[in-house]
Amino acid sequence: MGTLSFSDLTFAWPDGTPVFDGLDATFGAAQIGLVGSNGAGKSTLLRLIAGDLAPERGSISHSGRLGYLRQDLGLGGGHRVDTVLGIGEIREALHRIESGSVAAADFEIVGQQWDIEERALALLGRLGLHYVADAVSGLDRTLETLSGGETVLLGLVAELLTEPEVLLLDEPTNNLDHLARARLYDVVRQFSGTVLIVSHDRELLTRMDTIAELRAGELRVFGGNFDEYERIIEGEQHAAAAAVRDARGDVRKQSRELVDTRIKLARRQRYGQKMYDTKHEPRIVMRQRKRQAEVSAAKLRNTHIERLDSAEQQLRSAEDAVRDDREIRVDLPGTRLYPGQNVVELTEARLSCGPTVTWRVTGPERIALTGRNGIGKTTLLRRLVETPPSVAWRMLPQRLDLFDPDRTVFENVAAAAPHASAERVRAQLARFLFRGTDSDVAAAALSGGERLRAALAMLLLADPAPKLLLLDEPTNNLDLPSLAHLTQALASFEGALIVVSHDERFLADLGVTRRVELTETGLVEGTLD
Repeated sequence: MGTLSFSDLTFAWPDGTPVFDGLDATFGAAQIGLVGSNGAGKSTLLRLIAGDLAPERGSISHSGRLGYLRQDLGLGGGHRVDTVLGIGEIREALHRIESGSVAAADFEIVGQQWDIEERALALLGRLGLHYVADAVSGLDRTLETLSGGETVLLGLVAELLTEPEVLLLDEPTNNLDHLARARLYDVVRQFSGTVLIVSHDRELLTRMDTIAELRAGELRVFGGNFDEYERIIEGEQHAAAAAVRDARGDVRKQSRELVDTRIKLARRQRYGQKMYDTKHEPRIVMRQRKRQAEVSAAKLRNTHIERLDSAEQQLRSAEDAVRDDREIRVDLPGTRLYPGQNVVELTEARLSCGPTVTWRVTGPERIALTGRNGIGKTTLLRRLVETPPSVAWRMLPQRLDLFDPDRTVFENVAAAAPHASAERVRAQLARFLFRGTDSDVAAAALSGGERLRAALAMLLLADPAPKLLLLDEPTNNLDLPSLAHLTQALASFEGALIVVSHDERFLADLGVTRRVELTETGLVEGTLD
């Protein structure tokens, strides 16, 4: 049974930028989904728990062994499977012993792990890596034969082999096909310790026991799964919006009353001065009354100023409780295609991964390209644009590496649209939520969600406007607001869209009109759900 806790956990980056201050939480054996916007510190929190980073203040404790599947495993193609699994040295010692070695060092390396190969193969098979797990020799393979999704699963197997009691998973479903996701869900469900998962995968999050949200440097824990979390947040946002309306009404009321009070006081002052000037009463009495009137007026004025200040403070507090739900709204008439218009065509094109493909895309279709991990979907996208297409096209790669990191957002987008005026580029960037000086930030300093919006701006505002857009796993590592921004931006795209994604919710929101599956024998037309 695993446990994980941290107390007064505080961390800031070397430049002084705070991430969180005084986090406290305790988790028992359960599945916990960690959510929050890009840049909120979710991966940073996992790195602190794993010991990759040192906290500025506070403590972290957990029971038993800890496993940590990172977002980026950083593995090159030359690595062997058994090395990635961390069992290469043990296997070599086992094989020497099987060949007759009696060296004490070999027996010390093996320890109690005489069945390590069988355990590794069983876990590989359980996660669907059958062509690695079919024989012991599969552990000698190098990673060139594995897709990105299969490499993620391999990393998970490596962590499970250590038999952890606490398991940290950072975006574990990235690049996984439907079957692989189902297997991962099953592994998480059967894990008996504590699992803390950073993910944007709604289906995975709905399987969690608890949702923990990082927001504005604070951690809030919600009992129940992601559906329950959304219901709570929606209710709070309705109440917050009502509070803002009430607070704005009170500010208007207090502003009017302050104006009315100042008018009344001004009239009294004029009347008092008139009485003083006409000297209907003794001067000493007039002066006393004037002082009393000034004191009374000051108290009345200050009372209304304080009420207005209080109302404005209440409004600020109410507005702080409302979450930022800004939307991308952009018109893209230059991307329009017409039914039947030829876009791109492949004829008997043989992919390096095996299949031979014939494919024709016409008109403003929205196509979901599916297929198992490693089948060659990314390769097919590249072959499509090598043809080349008969219309202007752009591709959104998985890593969003479209930018010159030394240039600002504005400079990168302006370079993609050289004939557009600076005013037009900035106006369009504002629609992608880069307002004012936001567009003058260097591309290298962007968060994940900002990077996505900047990439979309580069693609959709390019000159000439793209009429074919190819998206390769665009939802990887995106928080839920960024997913919404992606869908909003693509709503006004009127060209042909081909998207590789295993996110069914995203495909449905995108309005896919056609499904095509890449198999070992070629392309197979699918049906819409």
